[in-house]
Amino acid sequence: MTIRFIHWEYRLFFILPPSPSSKGKRSLSLFLIRPCLQKQRLLADVAVAKMESDTTIRRIKSFGKKNNEINSESKDQCGTNGCSEVKKKPEVSLYLLHEGVGVALVTVFIVALWGLVHLSLQQLVIGRSTGEFNAVRARNHLERITSVGPRPVGSRENEVLTVNFLLEQIDHIKANSASGPHSITVDIQKPTGSFSIDFLGGFTSYYDKVTNIAVRLEPKAGAQHLMLANCHFDTVANSPGASDDAVSCAVMLEVLHSLANLSTPLRHGVVFLFNGAEENVLQASHGFITQHPWAKQVRAFINLEAAGVGGKEVVFQTGPENPWLVQAYVHAAKHPFASVVGQEVFQSGVIPSDTDFRIYRDFGNIPGIDLAFIENGFIYHTKYDTPDRILTDSIQRAGDNILAVLKHLVMSEELADSSQYRHGNMVFFDLLGVVVVAYPSRVGTIINYMTAMATLIYLFKKSSHHSNMGGLYVKDLAYATAVVILSWLVTLLTVLILAMLVSLMGRSMFWYTDFYTCFFLYGSAATGTMVLIHTLAKNLYYGGVRCLELGELYFNVSLLLWCTALIYMTVNDLCSAYVPMLMVAFPLVTKLLLTKEFRLRGASMKYLILYQLGLGLPYVHFMFLIWVVFEIFTPILGRSGTEIPPDVILATLVTLTVIFLSSFFLHFIYLARSTKWLLAGLGTVLTVFMLLVSCGLFFPYTSDPSSPRPKRVFIQHTTRTFHGLDGRVDSKDSGLWINSFDYTGMQHVTPLLPEINNTIRTSCREDRPFCGFPWFLPIKFLAKKNWYLPAPEVFPKSPVEFQLLSTEDTNWGTVKMTFEVKGPSHMSLYLKPHRGASLSSWSFGDGTPKLDLAGEYFIFYSHGLDAPAWNFWFEIQPPREQDPSGPEGMISVAVSSHYFFGEDQRTAELNDMLGRFPKWAFASSWVSTYHMYRY
Repeated sequence: MTIRFIHWEYRLFFILPPSPSSKGKRSLSLFLIRPCLQKQRLLADVAVAKMESDTTIRRIKSFGKKNNEINSESKDQCGTNGCSEVKKKPEVSLYLLHEGVGVALVTVFIVALWGLVHLSLQQLVIGRSTGEFNAVRARNHLERITSVGPRPVGSRENEVLTVNFLLEQIDHIKANSASGPHSITVDIQKPTGSFSIDFLGGFTSYYDKVTNIAVRLEPKAGAQHLMLANCHFDTVANSPGASDDAVSCAVMLEVLHSLANLSTPLRHGVVFLFNGAEENVLQASHGFITQHPWAKQVRAFINLEAAGVGGKEVVFQTGPENPWLVQAYVHAAKHPFASVVGQEVFQSGVIPSDTDFRIYRDFGNIPGIDLAFIENGFIYHTKYDTPDRILTDSIQRAGDNILAVLKHLVMSEELADSSQYRHGNMVFFDLLGVVVVAYPSRVGTIINYMTAMATLIYLFKKSSHHSNMGGLYVKDLAYATAVVILSWLVTLLTVLILAMLVSLMGRSMFWYTDFYTCFFLYGSAATGTMVLIHTLAKNLYYGGVRCLELGELYFNVSLLLWCTALIYMTVNDLCSAYVPMLMVAFPLVTKLLLTKEFRLRGASMKYLILYQLGLGLPYVHFMFLIWVVFEIFTPILGRSGTEIPPDVILATLVTLTVIFLSSFFLHFIYLARSTKWLLAGLGTVLTVFMLLVSCGLFFPYTSDPSSPRPKRVFIQHTTRTFHGLDGRVDSKDSGLWINSFDYTGMQHVTPLLPEINNTIRTSCREDRPFCGFPWFLPIKFLAKKNWYLPAPEVFPKSPVEFQLLSTEDTNWGTVKMTFEVKGPSHMSLYLKPHRGASLSSWSFGDGTPKLDLAGEYFIFYSHGLDAPAWNFWFEIQPPREQDPSGPEGMISVAVSSHYFFGEDQRTAELNDMLGRFPKWAFASSWVSTYHMYRY
């Protein structure tokens, strides 16, 4: 038997004579003992196809090793067989990735970029302030506003003390600027109105004599077009509301002072609206935009809000359309901080919150910019929201930005006639708060498609190379893509099982105080699972071959998947498509620039460092977006109710973070000599932290003054009265009704307060409106676990007076019922038609009844000072026949009253319970009543 050698890209092959069984037929069989890629198989096929005789090829040496044993007779032997001469490639030094080096480089890369993100967040003011905005004076305003304490609608603190302070400051500004080119007009509005909103499942709001302070600043000659700046000075009960939203009103006072004292007259006017009823679900802004005479001249607005305490204020939504507003912010803002990703996430509804932006957009049909503080949402709407937690630099940057943007807008031509600038959206994002990138979405579409086209051309050239004929590369790419997607699914499933296990062990929210523990547990599990799956794929499916082409294949898979996301988001007109565009463009360019280095030296240190540098910009921006997601959603999980396991959501977010960040490092696994130490390390971290979590080492809450993470609890001392069809009292009880607003319920409270246990858990009475309990907002679907501890009856000094004024049978077969209610500033009305009955019309909103999620009707009511009795009516279609299994009559009507301030807010029993509650819990408490009637 003659043995012939062919040197083909450093591969060693045996060329065997034809099998006797071939019987003269040309046959070709290729056996790959340890295959690397279809490319190698095809190269071997091409070489063999050129031979005149039938051959059988067996590969006996793995790729990646130099073949220094090439037979000197190969050329002659090849000629004997009639094949063309094969040119030998220059010798190269092909490096595979050392496991320790790879782990160290990726770790340093991620940690460095994460540190850079945090460093940028701490730089509140970049450069020197212009001096036009005085943050010290604004801080004094903030201190004065919050000094009166919580400011619920209807309270003396909100309606008198805060209003008087604001008017005093406005009069002072007016007097000081009287000789200048501007005039200031002040109007105190007390609107009454009603509207329906699809927030929290949908409900109807009614307000009476709430307070607005509208301040109009304009040239002394007058102005036809107005810009609106909005803040609110009211708060939720039991919170001083420094960040939400007293600081914004303090900033607006100082911006008003600066603009009023300009020596050059403004081109247009500005209305500064200090609204006194935002926390009552956006009531005061509705009263202004639908009823105030100045509202007709408003062309655009800036809304100042908060979803956290301090830090940077971020532009998180703009529009609708009107890209000139974003351009104005980009051009004028001194310390830009904006993201269109936040806008699309917020407007998707996944964040259970809303702002006055919705009211101005939906009821005023005007475009605007929505800004909010988002950091440290753990203490949002709690007693910890105090002025000392807001840095002066945070006030300075907000003031610099608002002043500059307002000044730019009121001096612009676009405000007067924005019709030619109206259509289209903007792609906008900032880079570490240093610069904002903004361009029209139509330009973004072109950039996105060009990037996608370049990627597809790159992949097409790979697949159409002469060594990849026959669609073999496409097949390899498809198989590798399937492996990656499978690794995602298995990883997500594994981490979700782990999260459910943690929840079932009663250790949910262990990360609430020590956030990074969730990455040590869920992040190590996700990373370890992905590394394990790809290691198994490399060793089993690919035969364990350490192949540079295999690493390049998985880089191309990541490129293909991000390109697919880019095309999908662009087709669906999502401005956030710029994110996958960055995650495609930079890696692609980097890879092309490093092609020669990779081919000559493989995974060399030079290649690895330059490769990571090329990924720096898209990764640092992507990590900033990750920070935003966790900064918003982690605190929200502490107030998302008792029904949603927060560990499942957070584990999903952590897993997605690992998947996204690892996308362009996956191929390092295939370039590495081994991953055993990495897997061992991740397994150790997972095991240790699982044991620590299981032992309860990480307690979810803390009352540490420097960084509180309180548990949120609502406690109402309530008396419930249920009336029958004849008007008599069927039953009556009193107690402390306790709502936990996180998944742990009373698990950590019961050991300290044994009387609050599962024996007093409530159950929903489906025959009673809203289960028979005094819900302040329609959120019973979020907090189904409640506790009702018996307590003495409450006797408010201003009790609810509820009466049916009239009942009228209409000519169209309905029954019109008219009611009158007198009570405190906050009340909720619940309507529950019995089976077969339906509401046809009522006196609220647009006259069409709006159902909530459970098929009931919820009407939120509030009033300011000196409000008259609340009168309303509804028409109901009676059932054709009475439901024998349901309650008597055709409708159940209930009204609850809520005493958020004053002497009626507390009782001795309530104070005693609050005194015994753990310090790490924030118990927002008040007195309430619930009265139900059947008709």
